[in-house]
Amino acid sequence: MGPKKFRKKAVVIEAMQFNGTNYDAVVDWVRAGGVEIKLAGTRIDPETLGLVVSNETGDGRVSANDWVIKGVKGEFYPCKPDIFEATYDPVESEAESL
Repeated sequence: MGPKKFRKKAVVIEAMQFNGTNYDAVVDWVRAGGVEIKLAGTRIDPETLGLVVSNETGDGRVSANDWVIKGVKGEFYPCKPDIFEATYDPVESEAESL
């Protein structure tokens, strides 16, 4: 028997984009979810600045412009901007998220 096709279930997620300067907001949000996140690099050199978020599969590096996603089980993980844009549409109203 060959492979079958599947459609991804529609879920509403929370996400925050790390723009390279909003580290405090991202760190506060992730830590409020009970997940470890730390600064990587130095605030003095924005080229090396990033975040490292811990999850069940290990540590994920978050670079400038990456998105941090809160999954359906409360886990946090990084997502590159092009993958995020191809996968998610913004929810405009509370009714859309139900």
